[in-house]
Amino acid sequence: MSSNKVLLADIGNSYFHIYDGTKVEHLLYEEAIRKYHNKTLCYISVKQQLDAAIEEIASWKNISSQMKLEGAYETMGVDRQALCHSHDDGVFVDAGSAITVDVMHHGIYMGGFIYPGLKAMLNTYRAISPALETQLNETISLERLPTTTKDGISYGIIASIKALIDQHCDGKKLYFTGGDGKLLSTFFEEAIYDEMLVFDGMRKVIKETQIC
Repeated sequence: MSSNKVLLADIGNSYFHIYDGTKVEHLLYEEAIRKYHNKTLCYISVKQQLDAAIEEIASWKNISSQMKLEGAYETMGVDRQALCHSHDDGVFVDAGSAITVDVMHHGIYMGGFIYPGLKAMLNTYRAISPALETQLNETISLERLPTTTKDGISYGIIASIKALIDQHCDGKKLYFTGGDGKLLSTFFEEAIYDEMLVFDGMRKVIKETQIC
């Protein structure tokens, strides 16, 4: 079956992300299993706690082992490997429960780093003191120092992420995906946000291996 027609799923730490050939759907685990357990589906997964349950679904196929990436280290997440397969060159940011940043050069993985996700960072401040519990200012200016607690926290989070990503761009295209990817992309010039990137990588590998 063509990878453009088969259902594809990226099972992350918080949600199922399912691509049906036209759109991406984000579902809770139980809802996704209930809705699609009778459908033919190829998936990758970083949620090992679900392995036993979903491996019993006969119409689902785990293709995680096929996402091998030249230069990747042994414990690199399969979703990150799929993301890096989407383009041979670039810096790839997946902003979800964690924020991963990975660099590709001529089809070879050069390395990367991991931040806590935006929600996790905000929770860390709250754990320090109730006075630091706040929401992110999504339009924070990085051009001047903040003068409020909310803006100070927002600046600390966004500016630190931006500084390290900028350090490793080196003229490469910058790609964002994930639940907070669209927001983070607004702080970078000419950044590309695309929720299809992981699925593009999956489809590329499927086409090369004919596994689905």
